[in-house]
Amino acid sequence: MARQDFAATGITPHTSSYYAASANPSPERPALSGDHEIDICIVGAGYSGLSTGLHLVEKGYKVAIIEAARVGWGASGRNGGQIVNGLNASLQTIRKRYGADTATFVAGLVQEGGEIIRERIKTYNIQCDLKEGNVFAAFTGAHMRDLEERVKLWESYGIKNQEMLDKDQLRRHINSDVYAGGVIDHSGGHMHPLNLALGEAAAFESLGGTIYENTVVTSVDTDAPRPVVRTRGGTMTCKTLVLCGNAYLGHVVPALESRVMPVSTQMLATEPLGDARAHDLLPTDVCVEDVRYILDYYRLSGDKRLIFGGGLVYGGTDPHDIKAKILPNLHKVFPQLKSVKIDYAWSGNFALSFSRVPQMGRLGDNTYFAHGYSGHGVTGSHTFGRILAEAISGDRTRFDVFEKVPWFPFPGGRMFRVPYSVVGSWWYALRDRLGV
Repeated sequence: MARQDFAATGITPHTSSYYAASANPSPERPALSGDHEIDICIVGAGYSGLSTGLHLVEKGYKVAIIEAARVGWGASGRNGGQIVNGLNASLQTIRKRYGADTATFVAGLVQEGGEIIRERIKTYNIQCDLKEGNVFAAFTGAHMRDLEERVKLWESYGIKNQEMLDKDQLRRHINSDVYAGGVIDHSGGHMHPLNLALGEAAAFESLGGTIYENTVVTSVDTDAPRPVVRTRGGTMTCKTLVLCGNAYLGHVVPALESRVMPVSTQMLATEPLGDARAHDLLPTDVCVEDVRYILDYYRLSGDKRLIFGGGLVYGGTDPHDIKAKILPNLHKVFPQLKSVKIDYAWSGNFALSFSRVPQMGRLGDNTYFAHGYSGHGVTGSHTFGRILAEAISGDRTRFDVFEKVPWFPFPGGRMFRVPYSVVGSWWYALRDRLGV
């Protein structure tokens, strides 16, 4: 379901994903009604909003989160569930583009999101099938050289959790013939993403936070000394406003709309495979993503299904037939699964920034925002939530670094950003096929 659908109709159930079908019990929260005031109002109950809110209520602030649909309705409840360290833009790219100081700063926080997730799970006893290990799989010699450069660069910053794998070593983790080798990040991992979001929401509420669901924001006033959020049923006036709608913020904040583009990615979940068959596919139960521009990513769920994702649709629309789009990729990696039943197929949007670097900043004096994780939002959103909370609490050290990182609009503006990106993806996909 696209963002504009529930904005127009008020229909807010979770998408028909495996995650929604296997979600932990969660209360239906009331919609905002009437006029209210609060210290801090956050728009969006995904990872960014929940992370920011939870850090703030732990510090004693009075915080309300306004969500158009349900907690975790968007990308936070639909994604691959992979704890992948780093940003979409590599440290190599960041160093070349923004300089050594920025690269050193980013290297200091690329593992922070995963650490926050594990701390939340432990502190608040969140049941979300946490597992360890993340593999990056390479198809070509060029991919392997890029991975070797990555490992050496990360090690130069003191990050030594990654290990190169040749083809035979990779087979210990992935029972597939398609790869040339890869890297395992022992500090990566995976989990049930919607249950993580629901657990963080419960933790936020246990400390006095309030969440309003089914509350579509119609406009925000970011210029007022006390920002105002207007919804269909009421208003929320606050000292500080935080915008965390990411790919689902829609047209509500025009100043942010041109900064990112919604992009949909598709996922499948097989029937339960059983312990033996699941172990045959992924013997060490790690999660996997390959290193192509348009990549495949997959892992085993807690009940031994293969969850397999990939594909891109620029602009954030859903493909007509998700299974037809993704199944050929799954069967290429695991031809032994051609007879396996697919129980679930779904799509979800992430927010792509042109630079592939997340954006953080302010509108006016008292409105903060974070978005544009470009497909690496599971960890990035948790880190940015902490940094936003630090800034709101008076420590702007890390916030100021990200606020100053230049951002670039998509060439051609809103009208041509989709065709421009499609052409770019064709070019990079061609390079992947040619092994250059």
